Amino acid sequence: MTMGERTSGGSTSGGRSSRRRVLRLAGGGLSLAVLTVGATGCREEAADGGSSGGSGGDKPSSDGTPSEGGAREDGKAPEPLWTKTTSAETYGDNDELVAVGGVVIASGDPLAALDGATGKERWSLKDGAVPGAPLLVGNGTLYLASGKYDGTVAGYDPASGKETWRSHLGKGVRQPRPIAVDEKQVYVIAEILEDDGSSRTNVIAALDSSTGKPAWSEQRDFGTKQNGIHAAVKGRHLVYTDFKKNLTVRDTATGKQVWTHKTTKTNYGFFVVHQDLVIVPQGQKLQAFNLSDGAEKWSMKSEHLTTFKEPGIVDGVLYIADSSRTLRAVDPQNGKKIWQSKALADAEVHVPRQYVKAGGVLYGATDLDKQGGIVAIDPKTGDLHWTFNDKSGDHHAWLVATDGKRVFALHGKKLHALPA
Repeated sequence: MTMGERTSGGSTSGGRSSRRRVLRLAGGGLSLAVLTVGATGCREEAADGGSSGGSGGDKPSSDGTPSEGGAREDGKAPEPLWTKTTSAETYGDNDELVAVGGVVIASGDPLAALDGATGKERWSLKDGAVPGAPLLVGNGTLYLASGKYDGTVAGYDPASGKETWRSHLGKGVRQPRPIAVDEKQVYVIAEILEDDGSSRTNVIAALDSSTGKPAWSEQRDFGTKQNGIHAAVKGRHLVYTDFKKNLTVRDTATGKQVWTHKTTKTNYGFFVVHQDLVIVPQGQKLQAFNLSDGAEKWSMKSEHLTTFKEPGIVDGVLYIADSSRTLRAVDPQNGKKIWQSKALADAEVHVPRQYVKAGGVLYGATDLDKQGGIVAIDPKTGDLHWTFNDKSGDHHAWLVATDGKRVFALHGKKLHALPA
């Protein structure tokens, strides 16, 4: 057993708690014990472009056409290219919407891939995904935990939906779920079965992405959970957080633990990796640790009585907002601030929790629907161009993805394609 992944709780997470995020994490764990799940249908609907609301941005023009870089001169959000109702079953995590291979896919049952340009269904897969499990893309492959709960992990061609890879971790474990992927391996978490059919421990393992054979498997400490895992891979380092506020780094070649820290306030485990650093928000503090030994490289404090939200790295820049609706662009290598913007606070718009970039514009998805949605931001200054909201009032968090040509916004079961 690898020691160090402690099981005690620590301080409560800073900032306003997200009920949807808690449900997502809890749902991911519950799904491992479920033997069957009810299927919900997915039907294409005619495009019914959602209404959009504009805030911030430039002065109005006579025609309101987009200017260079994606900013509209009238300060209003663009109308969707298309809108579809999907089978989405999301819990507000960032890996439940992907755009790859000319299609956009939202986690749901059946798992459906829609053409990015038209919104028409390309393919669908019944029992294709486990609710709460991530959609992982690597090596041109979409990796999924089987919704049939048969202990397999499968890989699919995103463009066609055809299965291209399959793996089974073996007897004695159940419900492996992929958490990260690199050029050589797919990393999974799975429950260890007891003689009575229960499970009190779990393993983290690596599967060869060519053969599907297990490369290594390491048992985690008693009391750690298989749900609430967020993971990333960088070179020889597999980094992950869990529901017990552990930040752990393992060697991707052997699975051996390199180091672990007990964090205090981790925004439900969200972090980013840049070069040789892992950067973690913890309440009023943002910390960067060396991947090799866990030593602190730099740290940043937020303003008084404010807490950091989820970070994102786009084109080598770290973007992070705080509870006062201040957005920062930071050099992730040294923690030096590039700019700081109050544009979101001035427009009374909620801050992003997920970031993508397309057409020279930074797009963010907010956690709360009211006074939120998809925000378009100038990546050089932090100025707010516009905010898109479908006015549905759905309680789900917004998710965003891009194929470089379009920006896809998922809100509940509504998927919108916006021009980039």
